[in-house]
Order: sequence, then C-alpha cells, then structure tokens
Amino acid sequence: MDARIDKVVTSGKVTVDDTEYDVESNTYVVGDDDAVIIIDPAHDAEAIFKKVAEREVMAVICTDGRDVHLGAVLEVAEADEDDPAPIALHSRDRLLWRQYFRALANQSEDAEFMKDLQPDLDIEDGGVFEIGGAQLEVMHTPGHTPGSICLYSEQLGVLFSGDTLHKGRPGRLGPEYSDLQEQLNSIGALLGPLPKDTRVLPGQGDETTVGEEDAQWESWFALAQEPDSEG
Repeated sequence: MDARIDKVVTSGKVTVDDTEYDVESNTYVVGDDDAVIIIDPAHDAEAIFKKVAEREVMAVICTDGRDVHLGAVLEVAEADEDDPAPIALHSRDRLLWRQYFRALANQSEDAEFMKDLQPDLDIEDGGVFEIGGAQLEVMHTPGHTPGSICLYSEQLGVLFSGDTLHKGRPGRLGPEYSDLQEQLNSIGALLGPLPKDTRVLPGQGDETTVGEEDAQWESWFALAQEPDSEG
C-alpha cells in the first residue's frame, strides 16, 4: 500500500442561520505519487493544489453539504478542465447543495449554470472508494446534517470524521447543534466497533483517537447548547 495522507488547513467564512462565522477547516489529500482523492475541499483551492502537485484528482468527497465544504469544490474538481473529477455527496444533503449553489446563481449572471448543478456521485452507507491500495468505507452519520458521512480506512488506521466528530466534542458550526441527539447516536454507533487506536481526522481542529472520544461519548448527552464562538 502506497497511500498517504496530506492535511491542508485553510481559513474562511461559513454562514449558519444567516450568521457568518470565521472558521479554520481541514482538507485531506489521500493517495500515492500518481493519484489522490480529496476530502472536504475548503476555502482555498490554491493551497490544496500545492499539496496535490502533479497528481491526478480521482474524486472529491464532501462529508456533508454545508457551504464550508462547497466553497472550493468546483475549482478543485475542475483542476483538469478536460477531465474533471467527480464530486461525491450523500443523497440526503442534496437539498443543502441546491440551496448553496442556487444562492450563488442568484448573485451573478455568470453563475446562472449553478442553478441546475448536481453532484456527480450519490454516496451511500457502505460504499467504498479506493486509492493507492487503501479503501475508504462510507459510514452514514446523520445529525450534523441529514447526509453527514465519515470515511474509515482500515489500511490507514484512520477515520475521517468531517464535522460529525471533532476533538473532545460532537462537531458543529456556529453556536448550536442541528440535531444533537441523532448526532450522538451516530457517533456512538460509529466509535463502538472501531479499534481504539484509530486516528480521527476531523473537518476542523486537531486530530484525536477513537479511544479518546469513545471514553467521553456518554458525557456529551448532558451538553447544554449555550452559544459560544467556536466553529
């Protein structure tokens, strides 16, 4: 197996319930010397291209349909204009996708084509992507959004948790959780079967492990949804 993981941290803004927040987001470039899959391209396509270098982009995977993961997705997918990479999103987040791109289309006549733009691939629970000898298994983890997913690679010993799970707490953007109960149920079902030393690479913040987060999971049911500035 030749696959490796490169992390790109970029900064930008995300709008949640008509309020704008500054966030730092993690994009992961997974692959070997020839080809890569990009997970959650956020904010700054040029920074991501520097990590990709001359490698071919085989697919772009969004772990949810919020705008933090969509702002750079077209530019990254179309790095090779003659052979764009397919964009993958869970079917239950197509509404968020449509809302985002139709809003952009309404802001500019040059973006009119975005009104009918669709993801190329509907990804579902149990689906598998392969790159550089590693498999990325799709795990549907609703709660943060209806179509939130995580990607688990046994070969790499890694869980890409998107904004379902951040270090030390369930993931969120803005001050409140979309559906905390469902998100916690998803996290519990996700963490239980995985090896405790599995690295967890989230959509924001530092990495952690399955064991560290599993030990805290029950305590999160008492989380108050108090506003704060964390993204």
